[in-house]
Amino acid sequence: MKGLAKWVVILNLAALAVLAFVYPHLMVSPGKLADGHRELTRDCFACHAPMLGPSSSRCTGCHAVKDIGILTTKGAPITDKKTKVAFHQGLMKSACVECHTEHLGIGVRHVKPRFSHQLLDATTQRDCVGCHAKPGDDLHKSVNANCGACHGTGGWKPATFDHNKFFVFDDHHGRCTTCHRTADFKQYTCYFCHEHTPAKVRAEHLEEGIQDFEKCVDCHRSADEDEAKRAWRSLRSGTPYLFAPQPEFRREKKRRDDDD
Repeated sequence: MKGLAKWVVILNLAALAVLAFVYPHLMVSPGKLADGHRELTRDCFACHAPMLGPSSSRCTGCHAVKDIGILTTKGAPITDKKTKVAFHQGLMKSACVECHTEHLGIGVRHVKPRFSHQLLDATTQRDCVGCHAKPGDDLHKSVNANCGACHGTGGWKPATFDHNKFFVFDDHHGRCTTCHRTADFKQYTCYFCHEHTPAKVRAEHLEEGIQDFEKCVDCHRSADEDEAKRAWRSLRSGTPYLFAPQPEFRREKKRRDDDD
């Protein structure tokens, strides 16, 4: 009896294996396909290699990499303006299933909600404008550096450029062009504020005995007048002044000074 039972088990397992191979969509499918793949419901091996799972080479058999975002799998032009021309040419070494999944049901998007830039090779990671449109404002028109100098891959905002390293804003600094008058933003002036006319700046500094006042940022890194005096005394003694970033304190002090 033991021998008979053993053969019954073996035959049943063999039958299940044959059924799974012949009718995988009935025996092992984890769920329904997305609407775009509905016609492949009975053809599991259109995407899956036997015993190995989904294969990227089978994906690109229908979705030609050079046509993704441009043509449908039937060769028709994609006219939906919301469809972005893709960057898949830079992902040839990555498996499709790292971003795309299936069997979640009809009407469900088969793209994971989060895309990781780590999937891209180093060259593609540096070529941000190969996928993203470059902003058209004056600041970005003048920037030739890599976007990663200010932006991370988690989102365009917030940018990591820290203006406080150069000058701490207060409530009066609203527009870049108030101080930066050239398109490349590399040059600046303090004379375009109504309080900072050349004559007034000259008179106030000469009154304090300061002859060299052309390079404002040597002493002024904020609206904190006391800090500027400390910086000037330090520079006069030949010791570089260490500016400590205290933006909230400086803004509050500027408000009090304005109210006096």
